[in-house]
Amino acid sequence: CRQHQIYGESGMRKTELLIPAGSLDVLKTAVVYGADAVYIGAPKFGARAAAVNSLEDIEALVKHAHLYNARIYVTVNTILKEEELQETEEMIHALFRIGVDALIVQDMGITQLNLPPIPLHASTQMTVTGPEGMKFLAEQGATRVVAARELSLQELSRMHEACPIEIEAFVHGALCYSYSGQCLMSSLLGGRSGNRGRCA
Repeated sequence: CRQHQIYGESGMRKTELLIPAGSLDVLKTAVVYGADAVYIGAPKFGARAAAVNSLEDIEALVKHAHLYNARIYVTVNTILKEEELQETEEMIHALFRIGVDALIVQDMGITQLNLPPIPLHASTQMTVTGPEGMKFLAEQGATRVVAARELSLQELSRMHEACPIEIEAFVHGALCYSYSGQCLMSSLLGGRSGNRGRCA
């Protein structure tokens, strides 16, 4: 799971508990046990190529989550190829129409597409490790940054002081020994790129 600090209508700071879910059953369990939000893979272009959901599946997830005031974020967090941009734009419009609450993205080329008004969260795949990167992404339209997993609480605090958009942080660590977003080892040793969702 991941968490970030948000401010509610009362001005009180609240921690959002966000977990991954690959199916409606997992989402239902997450919501019952108090998840504020769930993130899932898009039909294509997610950092876990095998964890994909159809638009119909995502629509069912959104409807169920919204019944419990939980949010659905969808990952479109791989590096995109030029010939994939039109398909990506069409998919994002479809995700917006079915009520997805935000996209988690890696390739900021997405911001040059004709996008609907959907919030963009900068993925941990972007290796954001300091206030400069956070400021840049805020200027590009990101409403939240998923910080690199390796940062300390003090580093996260300094980032937030410099640029007070939302920060999301992993609280469970990771199995990968590469630095967040620098997914090169799988490609070098196995010919499968983590930045294309195919980490070995």
